[in-house]
Amino acid sequence: MQRVDNSAQKNKEIPPKSNHLREYAWLGVNASKFKSMAGTIVTTIVSAVLATVVVIIIVKIARCCNLSKIEKITDLIRNRNSRNSPMNSTTLYQEATIEMDSMEQFLDKILSERPVRYTSEQVKQITDNFSTELGKGGYGVVYKGIFPNGLQVAVKVLKVSINKTCQEQFMAEIGTVGRTYHKNLVKLYGFCFDESTKALLYEYMENGSLDKYLFSSQNQLQLGQLHDIAVGTAKGIRYLHEECQQKIVHYDIKPANVLLKADFTPKVSDFGLAKYCERSTDSNSGAWIFTGGRGTPGYAAPELWNLGIPVTYKCDVYSFGMLLFEILGRRRNFEADQTAESQEWFPRWVWQKFDQGEIATILDTCGFGDDEMRKKAEIMCKVALWCVQYKPEARPTMNGVVRMLEGDMEIVPPLNPFAYMSGSGSTSDSTQQSTEGSSGTTSGSYVP
Repeated sequence: MQRVDNSAQKNKEIPPKSNHLREYAWLGVNASKFKSMAGTIVTTIVSAVLATVVVIIIVKIARCCNLSKIEKITDLIRNRNSRNSPMNSTTLYQEATIEMDSMEQFLDKILSERPVRYTSEQVKQITDNFSTELGKGGYGVVYKGIFPNGLQVAVKVLKVSINKTCQEQFMAEIGTVGRTYHKNLVKLYGFCFDESTKALLYEYMENGSLDKYLFSSQNQLQLGQLHDIAVGTAKGIRYLHEECQQKIVHYDIKPANVLLKADFTPKVSDFGLAKYCERSTDSNSGAWIFTGGRGTPGYAAPELWNLGIPVTYKCDVYSFGMLLFEILGRRRNFEADQTAESQEWFPRWVWQKFDQGEIATILDTCGFGDDEMRKKAEIMCKVALWCVQYKPEARPTMNGVVRMLEGDMEIVPPLNPFAYMSGSGSTSDSTQQSTEGSSGTTSGSYVP
């Protein structure tokens, strides 16, 4: 019995060799698994990086293809205009025809593209056969439209009986407006140009035009809102003059051409008179100039009515000044159907009161009682007087206008912008010094 017990004891103290073999085998297997897992992780990371690079390359190629197609459209327009050859809409855009599987896919893409050409049938579908009219004028009628994705648009349908010159201008201006992108400029989504329909498709502006709020007793806005609208409008014009790839003069700045989004963000619209400006080699000042009478009476700068005199982009500054006066007074600058006092030209009345040191009278008459509002109104008053100086070189740039309105530049007392009306024949007081440095980047104040 004793021997049996000793044997059992020894067996308990000495583990079987097979256990050691199992442990060593387990370690070898797991080491192999670790190596395999590490290799898998590295492979996954490399594959993900390569896939991302491939996707980016594909997207860039697709964008380039779309842009090159759009560039062909503009080049075709320019080449046709430069050759002065007859306009044939079918052949002109034959290369620009866009293949599409469905209307929805086509319209979804235009939000990220430049203006796209539509057929007359597509325009009918978008406007529900021209069922909702928004307004009309000498140019034609504006209808409300809806894209299949729900986006609302304003469709301006022009009169079909437009002459060849108007047709060429219509096509050329698509290339100009379509190249402008700014939060304070109305976006052009597309156009239609064929035998039966000639139309422009713009973004829809829920609150209509600014004149509806300035000249109606039922739609009054607070000065704070009007000040923001003035600043936004000025920034849109500044973009056209100073930030666009090629300088653009609008020619027709007025309340009717300032449209308002649902949140009252202003957007400059109606580029029907807009023109590219070429740098003059004869101008010592290096101004961007052109000639020709344009604009709307009451807003157009004096030089626009003197044909043959070079006209600079400062004509837009003058028009903006007239718009500022109407924002300030919340009335038309001249209202012939009102009382005798109202028939006085508002800008000149403002200057007379300002020159007599009675700016408080201006603010009281315009109904500004709050101190903060009065301060903003006084700034707008001074800026307006500088903008409507008779000589273009005495007017600030739009960059200077924006900085003054936002309070980033001190404004010195303006000079008499209407001295030429007094009969003295002298306008030298308002043009003694140049305003070409009026952006105020060095001095911090506007001194002409």
